[in-house]
Amino acid sequence: MAPLDMKPNELESYWVPFTPNRSFKKKPRLFSGAKDMHYLTPDGRKVLDASAGLFCVNAGHGRDRITKAIQQMAGTLDFAPPFQYAHPKVFELSSKLALMAPGDLDYTLFASSGSEAVDTAMKVALAYHKARGEGARTRFIGRERGYHGVGFGGISVGGMVNNRKAFGNMLTGVDHLPTTYNKAKQAFTKGEPEWGIETLDELTRMIGLHDASTIAAVLVEPVAGSTGCIPPPKGYLKKLREITEKHGILLIFDEVITGFGRLGYAFAAERYGVVPDMITFAKGITNGAVPMSGVMVRKGVYETHMSGPEYIVELFHGYTYSGHPLAAAAGLATLEVYKEEGLFERAKAMEPMFADAMMSLKGLPNVADIRPIGMMCGIDLDPIAGKPGLRGYNAIESMYHEHDLYVRVTGDTLIVSPPLVVTEAQVAEITEKIGTVIKAVA
Repeated sequence: MAPLDMKPNELESYWVPFTPNRSFKKKPRLFSGAKDMHYLTPDGRKVLDASAGLFCVNAGHGRDRITKAIQQMAGTLDFAPPFQYAHPKVFELSSKLALMAPGDLDYTLFASSGSEAVDTAMKVALAYHKARGEGARTRFIGRERGYHGVGFGGISVGGMVNNRKAFGNMLTGVDHLPTTYNKAKQAFTKGEPEWGIETLDELTRMIGLHDASTIAAVLVEPVAGSTGCIPPPKGYLKKLREITEKHGILLIFDEVITGFGRLGYAFAAERYGVVPDMITFAKGITNGAVPMSGVMVRKGVYETHMSGPEYIVELFHGYTYSGHPLAAAAGLATLEVYKEEGLFERAKAMEPMFADAMMSLKGLPNVADIRPIGMMCGIDLDPIAGKPGLRGYNAIESMYHEHDLYVRVTGDTLIVSPPLVVTEAQVAEITEKIGTVIKAVA
């Protein structure tokens, strides 16, 4: 332990997540403030945010209503125990979510991150089947290239190789559907591609192999987000719902990214006319201002748990910060902003213009595919031979240090998902800057 008066190395002690730390600390990329559509750097530059932080700042940065709600709650109720007690705001938020969600997704369990929400949903699924006398239903089915956070449940059902390969066997009894993406048949498609529903034949095969009586749930993102924005094929999600419902298998939509307006609706489930048994959410629920996530469950799932003596806990699950007062206050204020400014409807109206702007990048050096859907888009760049990910990292460096742009990059894919307050002029600016960066890293 160093003496207290020793000056620390201010960069060394923080292990930056999902980041090559050695490279980062030689030439850090820091944000010290944010307002509306821009981040501010310590040296005073304005950086255009083209990815809504991490797909969460849907209403833009520094919204006064959200800030004031957090401040007021911090001065009124800093913490309330979530086990055996509660506070009024969390009930109010749950009620508003029940009105927003499709069908009878009327009940919410809160957590703090998308990873926690996914693990929560998986535990609810197991407990649900056991309560119904079908305790043999323990198997989960995820999907290749799916992302469901970084908990052991999430990486087990997830299908992104780098998130899995270092962490052992993970959960047993997990299978994976094939990805719906096929470049040869889908490249440069706007919105939902025509091809891909055929991949659900594999689910039928899995049910035949394992028997439906052993399968607890299928868990998918309506749009595979973190892997690079892969829209669902036409009819895919409806057919998935039909198959799971036929066999008594729960269907869980991971809407951590797609929830709260990203696809022009409160939830992707609404866009696709599907009512899953559970929806996980996070990110946009508080506009990214306070960590919060949750799982919405259908009435039948909730009521199945409501059995036995009324003084006995029905579900032995929860977190210290479930429904935290500051997060609940932020969530309520955020939903008010979305409603009053019509941001979901605005996103829907801007989708065609946004898609055209993104598609205008076709033909630039190394652009292998462009996949716009709603107000998000994946742009694949061909990797540098023998060095996958280097072109993408060079793009990160170029955007921050030379072009005052922020876009989320995974591997060699740029994921554009601007705050829903973005203007047409700003979409044009984002497109122009991305084009310049693509040429710079060619």
